Amino acid sequence: MYPFLLVGAGGAIGAMARFGFASLFGRLWPMGFPLATLLINIIGSAAMGIFIGLMARWLPAWQSEARLFFAVGVLGGFTTFSTFSLDAIVLIERGDWLQAGAYVLLSVVLCLIGLYLGLLAIRGVA
Repeated sequence: MYPFLLVGAGGAIGAMARFGFASLFGRLWPMGFPLATLLINIIGSAAMGIFIGLMARWLPAWQSEARLFFAVGVLGGFTTFSTFSLDAIVLIERGDWLQAGAYVLLSVVLCLIGLYLGLLAIRGVA
């Protein structure tokens, strides 16, 4: 149960941070292009890289709890793109270029198709 609480607490913080950042950014620079989402994804991915790099370097005893709270919870609530980016980079660092490319391509294409089909289903077209 404890791991779920860590993820849940972190996820709440990340989701609120995402909402706050997107709301503030949307008021400061309103435009049709989803720039706030792009920046959130970039910031979240950079934060994931910094965090995972620090964890790998120091290997503290509380590493698994910190990963659950911050990487899965906070950054997962802020942007799941950071997790997607980490997964792709791990495959690349392992030398699994084919799997990394397939993962990136399939993730982007199939998620877009999934969202579109979901919209069609709700609109009663499908």
